[in-house]
Amino acid sequence: MAAQLWFLRHGEAEPHGTRPDAERRLTERGETQSRSAGAALVALGVPIAHVFTSPKVRALDTARLACAAGLRLEPVVHDAVVGLDAREALALADTEEHGRHALIVGHEPDLSQVLYDLTGGRADLKKGGVAGVRLGGAPELLVLLRPRELERIAAAPAD
Repeated sequence: MAAQLWFLRHGEAEPHGTRPDAERRLTERGETQSRSAGAALVALGVPIAHVFTSPKVRALDTARLACAAGLRLEPVVHDAVVGLDAREALALADTEEHGRHALIVGHEPDLSQVLYDLTGGRADLKKGGVAGVRLGGAPELLVLLRPRELERIAAAPAD
């Protein structure tokens, strides 16, 4: 099983009603949030081995932008990320080599519910926000980062 499972909520998207829900696109701010999330994960040294994403346009674009910002991976569309539950999240983590990390890009309230089901911790995962969970034994919430924190991490000079 993956050593850590990371979650990224899609960036800010067009308002409901703009177009069919599955086709809603990221706003400019959402694109920036997505790039910052990917760059921050790289800056934090999180060795993401695989990225799974919802097929909805806003999540898929978030995953692509995060990957292009330094993760250097191609996101894999996984339909079960829409309506994700803890069992499915763990199944995705189990596809990874031992000691590797997976990232799931999805939606609320699914991601916060999975975080709660895995760790017992309540989280308010903001659009463009990231959470990390250590797996093995009792899963533990490692970090919950808001978009503005991710932007600061991404922009910080490397040591």
